[in-house]
Amino acid sequence: MKIFDSHCHLDDKLYDHDLHRVMDRAENAGIAALMIVGINRKTSEKAVSMAEATPWFYASVGVHPHDAKHCGQATIDFLRNLAKRKKVHAWGEIGLDFNRMYSARKDQEKCFISQLQAGSELNLPLIFHERDSKGRFIEILRSHLEQPAKGVVHCFSGTREEMEQYLDFGLHIGITGILTVKGRGKKLRSLVPLIPENRLVIETDAPYLTPVPERNKHRRNEPAFVKSVLFKLAQVRKQDPEYLAKTLWDNTCRLFNIK
Repeated sequence: MKIFDSHCHLDDKLYDHDLHRVMDRAENAGIAALMIVGINRKTSEKAVSMAEATPWFYASVGVHPHDAKHCGQATIDFLRNLAKRKKVHAWGEIGLDFNRMYSARKDQEKCFISQLQAGSELNLPLIFHERDSKGRFIEILRSHLEQPAKGVVHCFSGTREEMEQYLDFGLHIGITGILTVKGRGKKLRSLVPLIPENRLVIETDAPYLTPVPERNKHRRNEPAFVKSVLFKLAQVRKQDPEYLAKTLWDNTCRLFNIK
């Protein structure tokens, strides 16, 4: 069984003291590839460096909506150049987050649009973040991105209407450890059987969103734990885990243009 963690942040300082052990546990759990996702200039550069040093690591570059206030033209130009490196297979994490508002709405929208253009011009799949945008996210996609689009809405936990809009746009749906949580994951568990199997990918979003049962022992999430997401997804969708693992592996490699 080969498993692809399609979204993690192994560049985070929480892994600085034991990254080699985290990697060993991932390999022992069958994690054969992972995508380290950039959220600003610094983390994107580190993600690419880590991917270049490890054959089964891949990287994305981008500016998260939280950091949009720092997303000037110089940053976009820097990321464009970085994105030309061989181990970069996506642009993201980009989008809108109107929940915590670490960056003003106008800054988020400007940064989002600039990155949609940059990622599309480089023909890179896009990794999206959306939270509480009340339809503005999909409005911007419709105005600035051709359909069908190649990308993934990471950490999906929205409504059925939102999910159907994303699928109609051609996007994949990223499922995290939220699926395994009894209360918080209830709505998500009702929706995942409706997602076409060729549009599904799984992720940890490590070091965040530790799945059950690991969250009972560990605060920090890590790629090895994506296996719990896989098994819960197989249970909810009533599919064989090995068959689903193969499907998800193929989906992720196709999404990120990985041979």
